[in-house]
Amino acid sequence: MLAAAGANIGIEGDDASFTSLTSPSRYGNYCQILSKTFLVSDTLEAVKKAGRGSEVARGAMVKMRELKRDWEYALTRNAIGTAGGATTGRSMAGMETWIGGYLNNAAVGTTITASTAVMSTTTANTCTTPVTASGVPGTAPTDGTTTAALTAVNLNAALQGAWSNGGNPTTILCTANNKTAIDGFTSIATRFVDVDASTQSPIIGAANVYVSDYGRHTVVLHRYMRTSVVLCLDPNFWAIAFLRRPMARELARTGDGYFWPSINCVNCWNTLRASNEDWAISSQAA
Repeated sequence: MLAAAGANIGIEGDDASFTSLTSPSRYGNYCQILSKTFLVSDTLEAVKKAGRGSEVARGAMVKMRELKRDWEYALTRNAIGTAGGATTGRSMAGMETWIGGYLNNAAVGTTITASTAVMSTTTANTCTTPVTASGVPGTAPTDGTTTAALTAVNLNAALQGAWSNGGNPTTILCTANNKTAIDGFTSIATRFVDVDASTQSPIIGAANVYVSDYGRHTVVLHRYMRTSVVLCLDPNFWAIAFLRRPMARELARTGDGYFWPSINCVNCWNTLRASNEDWAISSQAA
């Protein structure tokens, strides 16, 4: 984290004085195992089937697609990071939890509090701030007790918070209901479309780019994030860290069929990596 900008005026011929550097802290996340399984009997694989040659190949494709959907669900939500135990699996903290725990909301002018880390759409800012344990976010952010439609004021405040902390939030991630709200924002721009004389004129009812004082932002629809949240992200500081990449393999036979698990294998060990304090330069409007 850089020091705040300020006046810096040196004296001619003055001796230098030194300050100690603050070492960065290492924060972490847990690797979460994602898995899908399916069973195909030898008979089903041998007979002729409608629309596919191999039931095993089809099963692996379907389960891998399902795995990817679960993957996106885990990445974008407000799940906490847990170490797991003898009867429970490890879970990774999602984007919401990282952002809510470390956002210094410059739009409000304060450091993180229960009312500024996650902005409510009503005057009753009763949102809560997640906390960390041993460098891993351990408490999920929650929304206010009441909700309202997303407004340009809230969205701009979230973008300002990210920008003021050094970020360049080029991506706005949202669900369909919030995308509709963004499409309805009034603006100073008038839409003009060049249409060839031989083609029909399209009806434009959507905005895929939102331009604010803080840059040009691509609005991206997402099916699996929470409907009460819009994420304003700087993609340069988010990544997925793999311990084991997705793969598919057959398990040992115990009968007349193929047993397949689908985890980063259709089987996967991975986690969300928030690098270089990127959680502080992304934001969300709830």
